[in-house]
Amino acid sequence: MRKIIAISVLLFFIIVILFSCKKEESDFPTIAPAVFNPKFTYATMTDVDGNIYKTITIGTQTWMAENLRTTKYNDNSPIPNVTESSDWTNLRTGAYCNYNNTSNTNAIVTFGRLYNWMAVNTGKLAPKGWHVPTNEEWTILSNYLGGDDVAGGKLKETDTTHWNKPNVGATNETGFTSLPNGVRYLGLPSFYSNDNDTRASMWSSTGDDIGAAWLVVIYSSSDKLNRYSFSEGFGFSVRCVKD
Repeated sequence: MRKIIAISVLLFFIIVILFSCKKEESDFPTIAPAVFNPKFTYATMTDVDGNIYKTITIGTQTWMAENLRTTKYNDNSPIPNVTESSDWTNLRTGAYCNYNNTSNTNAIVTFGRLYNWMAVNTGKLAPKGWHVPTNEEWTILSNYLGGDDVAGGKLKETDTTHWNKPNVGATNETGFTSLPNGVRYLGLPSFYSNDNDTRASMWSSTGDDIGAAWLVVIYSSSDKLNRYSFSEGFGFSVRCVKD
């Protein structure tokens, strides 16, 4: 009788474990990879974590064609992964997080991670030989593409695999393959992505005098490249440009 009870208990725990694993897998479905421009032959570069990124030359600049996803600075020191909203809000030093604190590897590879500007401002976030672009370098890119009014569409991934319909003006003729990636807020809600108008938000390394820094934002509803100044504590994506 004791053997039967012991076996029953063992089977119960095995079922619980299997169910938990199955649930965890279903919580993180497969994310479609980025749709790169097939007309280009992309080069590659590698960060200190061993992550490999596609790169593309646009005019006189060479850019990462994927969002940064390193967990270390280029001197191999760790970047803190801060998940709690209150901790993130009170940060005065560099940190990163994953959108919605996901552990889905496919999502991280596709969309990258989110960094506060204090991480950008260390000067060590980008892989060696690369740097986070200044606002002026974003302007050089935009001017090459015809100005802010049209540059966003030329930088966006085409189709609506990741972008909301109608993904206005998206051609990805540059191969830059910008993706909507969400935002890490200060306070609650911790994360934000407008389901009606998805956006790609990417830091510059240019700060201002009021505890804020410049970034560029591309919306699904427009082909513009927008410029904003946001608090250094927000979490946005990072694209790097070659030195």
